[in-house]
Amino acid sequence: MRIISIKTIKDFWEKPKYKDSEQALRAWFFEVKKEEWKSPNDVKNKYKNASVVGNGRIVFNVKGNKYRLIVAIRYKFKIVFIRFIGTHSEYDRINEKNI
Repeated sequence: MRIISIKTIKDFWEKPKYKDSEQALRAWFFEVKKEEWKSPNDVKNKYKNASVVGNGRIVFNVKGNKYRLIVAIRYKFKIVFIRFIGTHSEYDRINEKNI
């Protein structure tokens, strides 16, 4: 899968208060880069704790659910768009289907 964009992920972990997310986000990035998902079921087979929330969005729990990562996936084009990265409480203040 092609992930757009690594810069969004790096900008997040480079903030001092989110520095502890770097290792988990790097691992997620390199794992997903190797995938060839064709449907949400493929994602769920790899990441059992991922949530399919509709509108092409998948929510991943990062670092033991301390952080949430929302992506929009276009399976036909094998593209994963980073839509949101934040703490669990920041995630609670957004609408994951529209972000």
